[in-house]
Amino acid sequence: MGKTKHTGPIKLSQKPDPKLWVSKIPFGLGKVKPHHIIDTMKVAWDNRDNLPYAYRILTQGVCDGCALGVSGLYDQTLQGPHLCTTRLNVLRLNTMSAIPERILLQDIDELRKLDSTALRKLGRIPYPLIREKGERSFRRLSWDEAMNKIVAKIQEIDPKQLAFYMTARGITNESYYVGSKVARFLGTNNIDNASRICHSPSKTALKRSLGIGCSSCSYKDWIGTDVLVFWGSVAANNQPVSTKYMYAAKRKGTKIIVINPYHEPAMDHYWVPSIPESALFGTKIADDFYKVNIGGDIALMNGIMKVWFEMERMLPGSALDHDFIQQHTHGLEQLIPHMEQCEWPLIEKSSGLSEARIRELAELLAGAKSAVFIWSMGLTQHRFGTDNISQVANLAMLRGFIGREFCGVMPIRGHSGVQGSGEMGADPFSMPGGDFKSDDINRVEKVWNFPIPDWQGDIVGVTLENAMLPAEHERKLKLFYTSGGNFIETMPEPDFVRQCLESIDLRVHQDIILNTSTLVDAAETVIVLPAMTRYEQPGGGTSTSTERMVYFSPEIQGPRIEEARAEWQIYCDLAARVFPERKAQIHFNNAQEIRDEIALAAPMYDGIQHLKQKGDVFQYGGAWLCEDGICPTKDGKGTLLPIELPERRKPEGHYYITTRRGKQFNSMIYSDKDPFNAANRFAVLMNADDAKGNQIKDGESVVVHNGVGIFYGHAQFVNIRRGNIELYWPEANVLMPKGVYEPFAGIPEYNTTVAIEKAETYLAHKDIGYLEKRVEDLEVGME
Repeated sequence: MGKTKHTGPIKLSQKPDPKLWVSKIPFGLGKVKPHHIIDTMKVAWDNRDNLPYAYRILTQGVCDGCALGVSGLYDQTLQGPHLCTTRLNVLRLNTMSAIPERILLQDIDELRKLDSTALRKLGRIPYPLIREKGERSFRRLSWDEAMNKIVAKIQEIDPKQLAFYMTARGITNESYYVGSKVARFLGTNNIDNASRICHSPSKTALKRSLGIGCSSCSYKDWIGTDVLVFWGSVAANNQPVSTKYMYAAKRKGTKIIVINPYHEPAMDHYWVPSIPESALFGTKIADDFYKVNIGGDIALMNGIMKVWFEMERMLPGSALDHDFIQQHTHGLEQLIPHMEQCEWPLIEKSSGLSEARIRELAELLAGAKSAVFIWSMGLTQHRFGTDNISQVANLAMLRGFIGREFCGVMPIRGHSGVQGSGEMGADPFSMPGGDFKSDDINRVEKVWNFPIPDWQGDIVGVTLENAMLPAEHERKLKLFYTSGGNFIETMPEPDFVRQCLESIDLRVHQDIILNTSTLVDAAETVIVLPAMTRYEQPGGGTSTSTERMVYFSPEIQGPRIEEARAEWQIYCDLAARVFPERKAQIHFNNAQEIRDEIALAAPMYDGIQHLKQKGDVFQYGGAWLCEDGICPTKDGKGTLLPIELPERRKPEGHYYITTRRGKQFNSMIYSDKDPFNAANRFAVLMNADDAKGNQIKDGESVVVHNGVGIFYGHAQFVNIRRGNIELYWPEANVLMPKGVYEPFAGIPEYNTTVAIEKAETYLAHKDIGYLEKRVEDLEVGME
């Protein structure tokens, strides 16, 4: 798409800059912070039985942690080695030995006593397993037996009763592609992936606003931009390697702005372990925090645009890039009157910020010659997530921050390779290289040489809910084939999700480890299949980073789980057994053949077929999408959209609630303590002034509740916007209502309203309510 190519990594200045130091005390001694040296030593100890293999994974493989794209120890942004704790924590998943048979085949209730952290530490799944209704333990079976049982069920049911799901766990583009193709080959469009649950509003909004479905810029654009805005993203926690880019940006004079309800310590200051100066004295990251209400981002952005239009009336050209708007956008004539109707009292109430504070930010951005806007699930996981992202696109287009150096919009990804999942067609709204629309379907059918079902597939949340439909319903979920994933710990209302999983006839868990969802009963049968990691995949594999870099990760020599198979090989075997007379249409001899076909089926991935050796990489679309302002839309222009304030009703005395991550990778928790604020997993992060109104003391036991569920925890006072609280995910999922989906992208809502009380008050009221009910029952009985 773009003509400018990425120019490769740049050199970081080695000269110290004391004005960025957090403290002159070496290594932040006495401060609440990550302890990278200690953590690294722990990782080395955990991998002591396979240290040479672990070293080869780190130095030869592409990171299977966050989606910043580190190949070996190097990336395309900065020269020098990069290594973060996220990658180190995940490392053990690749070097573990098999679970001992005496543990694996013991009574299921003994396994159920373990949480997912303990289950993960048991080791790798060694061979296919089965547990049928009424059986008290798993038992071993052969690959042939396992596959034939799955095939028999597929042949028995309607394709609409079959669904696939693919997680973010180090899965390669090759496996996503084959999974997508096999699902359609078997007649179903019910396929979904972890990326869509996190960032589908990003793709949907950017498509409608700019005609793109991914980051428009590269990480290099952070380093030298005037302003870097992190919106609902705690990159220092979730993508720790990014702190090195932030450090480099600060050295270039970039202002970093964080917009988040909570004044996140991780974004305030950080000790970057791979930079000696920062490792010793820390680095001040954010220049300013804007503590917006949970869900108040649209109001804030409306306020920014309102200020810009006021500035334009006073002095044309003082806020808007008129040349860019005139040549490369349409919709301004609808946006201006919409903003004139927005009143400051409502903007302030919804955003939680004063007019004066919003003006500060608006004027800063108006005076900037360049800016990069970065966001994550703080913007996407709302029932109005798509509108949130279109607002970000509005800001970028009004200032011309699109399609040139040091500018862009970036949905930062949390997992390695997930950018490629939808681009390989592994979700109900996608085809390889396009959308689930007639033109793209026809294009892919010519490559695949078989018809693709023409009905709309379901998102995974609806798929799970379909398990509760009557048995005769055409979309009653009867076979759920999931590659990784732990829905009990990732979806709202986990008790309901458990009921859904238990109602499915046959569940197939294709994975490298056990988790709590694997142990749930099924209506008929649970089958577990051992998968390979990306480093074991024959012929290597590729993954796509946040910035559209497609990296080749080679097969790495080392110990193997004897019966584990590459994920794409398992899918091909399954399809060939269901339709043996058509197996030639689905067969691949090796991973290279898959890459060859991806280049045909997804034209933007033309180049993937040439990735064959360690270090091979290319960036599709060039350094900047929409280069020179030209968008891949019918008229080449972006669309400015008037976005309405969402309805956000909060009952008197209630609070907005959202979730945050501690020391974890997705739902895999590595420590009970958050290294940035010393909170444990059951801390209720709240404002001290809010607590006073409820007579709650710091550290006191509290109950957070609503009509969905009850959470027992303890108060921890932090610097958070009044009226908002944060809990850790996935523990807080008991409070999140099921069945609430964003209308454009289908993402689940992970924000809601709750009441909070002292535990003793809540429990006393509960006891009184029980006693009153009991007396009433007795009186009725006496009559």
